[in-house]
Amino acid sequence: MTDVARPHLHHIALTVSDVEASIPWYEAVFGVRFMMDAPHEGGVGKLLATETMDLVIVLHNHDTNKGELFAESVTGLDHVGFQVPSRADLVAWQDHLEANGVVRSDMANKPSTQSPIADEPYGSVLVFRDLDNIQLEFFAPPGS
Repeated sequence: MTDVARPHLHHIALTVSDVEASIPWYEAVFGVRFMMDAPHEGGVGKLLATETMDLVIVLHNHDTNKGELFAESVTGLDHVGFQVPSRADLVAWQDHLEANGVVRSDMANKPSTQSPIADEPYGSVLVFRDLDNIQLEFFAPPGS
């Protein structure tokens, strides 16, 4: 790698079918709050963030969106992964997600479901889906 600064994730931006329904879900699950509108041609983004802006999620509404659910099998976003410090944090997230309507299931394959924690050689992972079926994941380092 050349002498350039390594980038860090600044924000994620997701297109959702019902931005007004998604705002409270993301606020409750991630502890962010609505900060501002970010209008763009053909729609609007709703910027949600923590007070310190260390987690920024922008939910987009596009006038041409037909309301279909997300599918990672088409070109575009596959999923978003977040890191947490330990496997114990994943257990706490399971309860937090469930308290916010994300149902425990054998697999996270429908909107508002979460999988069991999977312990893999590369770390432990908890997979869950939002209201539009967008796959989100929490990872803990191996052996944590």
